[in-house]
Amino acid sequence: MTGNPPTGRAAITGYPVQLVVAGRRCVVVGAGRIAARKIDALLAAGADVHVVAPAVGDEVRAWAEAGRLVVSEREFASSDLDEAWLATTATGVPAVDHAVFEAGEARRVWVNSADDPANCSFTLTSVVRRGDLVVTIGTGGRSPALATWLRRRFGEELGPEYATLLDVLSEAREELRAAGRSSEDPDWQSAIDSGMLDLIRAGRVNEAKEILRACLWS
Repeated sequence: MTGNPPTGRAAITGYPVQLVVAGRRCVVVGAGRIAARKIDALLAAGADVHVVAPAVGDEVRAWAEAGRLVVSEREFASSDLDEAWLATTATGVPAVDHAVFEAGEARRVWVNSADDPANCSFTLTSVVRRGDLVVTIGTGGRSPALATWLRRRFGEELGPEYATLLDVLSEAREELRAAGRSSEDPDWQSAIDSGMLDLIRAGRVNEAKEILRACLWS
């Protein structure tokens, strides 16, 4: 079948991961509204955040005054990425994005440029969290708006019962392993489809555990 090729930016094909940034130096270039969103996520993940920006927004300044991050109020310099593990630029200035990206490439530092896929070595996804359950939604950098819309939609469907379900499944998995059985052999999918989630929603967690155990140990 023939037709016109899709218009707009090409998607960035990547390898989906969760990066462990706790205690690692993560540099954010920019300190406005968009940068604050990126910083908030890094702080929540325990990163050692260093911000470089000639103008600092109120939210970022408040974090700095509270000792949650370090701010350098000046223009970006390539040496800012020395010893960095990760970098994010959110200035809206293409020349700055490119300078950060080039500095990162020279130092093998991962760089994300907000709304500038050409200057990214990784892209971010929209995230739904329920305890340790993490659902990520990405569009290859082509439409962050769609990723955000899908996050909101799935976030409404994934209630707190899914975090409880994860706890129940994890507990059962550890019981199997402690008994010397492989956790790969049981039919987990059939067990999950057995009505456990409805029982958990109804507050009948112990009954859900009994059903799960019957499925796994039969």
